Amino acid sequence: MRYLIKFSYDGTNYSGFQTQSGLNTIQEKLEEALSKVNDKPTKIVATGRTDKGVHALCQCGHADIDVNINEYKLKRALNSNLPEDIHVIETKQVPDDFHARYNIKQKEYRYIISLGEYNPLERNYVFQYNYKLDVDAMKKAIKYFEGSHDFRAFVTDNKEKENCIRTIYKTDIIEENNKLTIIFIGDGFLRYQVRNMVGYLIKVGEDKVSPETVIDVIESKDRTKSGKTAPAEGLYLYNVEYKENINE
Repeated sequence: MRYLIKFSYDGTNYSGFQTQSGLNTIQEKLEEALSKVNDKPTKIVATGRTDKGVHALCQCGHADIDVNINEYKLKRALNSNLPEDIHVIETKQVPDDFHARYNIKQKEYRYIISLGEYNPLERNYVFQYNYKLDVDAMKKAIKYFEGSHDFRAFVTDNKEKENCIRTIYKTDIIEENNKLTIIFIGDGFLRYQVRNMVGYLIKVGEDKVSPETVIDVIESKDRTKSGKTAPAEGLYLYNVEYKENINE
């Protein structure tokens, strides 16, 4: 039986989601727990990978389970075999042809920046920028990311033949309590894309470039034009939605 597994994690102590030889990863911990419950080596196929230090409030994956176990007991069994910084929120039986990556309707990422005093307790969970930014200019700039574009200029280590066209459905910037929450909702995101877009928005907020230059950078398809990558700790995979109401 195939199960959709919804889970969250604190990425601070991990070298990203994807299994890497000799490194501590979230995928490795999940597959260890799945293998114990399933009494044999068991893989998880996730919606995509997150990088070192990136967090997830809602990540999803699918796994095939052969033992007779219901959704509630599977959730409990997995959590009993996982470290405290990874938590299974829900398990749901799905059709055998369901795919956690290819059946996605949209993903939502959020990035949090502190504009106030440095807070050591939040250093792993919020980008401690700790200076003022021109938020109005950033709000203008972010709207230029909406729509279908070739985001090659905002993708680190992209390959010339790789398809870098993605659609961003909605963006927003929320300012509250000396923090900015930057929101991107789209059909999918490439490696470092969100962090590179945030890095450019910060450049706009520093009044180094105008909001309209986002268009020029996108059209250039040149990674060197977009500037620095924002740090990992402020980034969260916030939500994943599937086609055909699979989340309901």
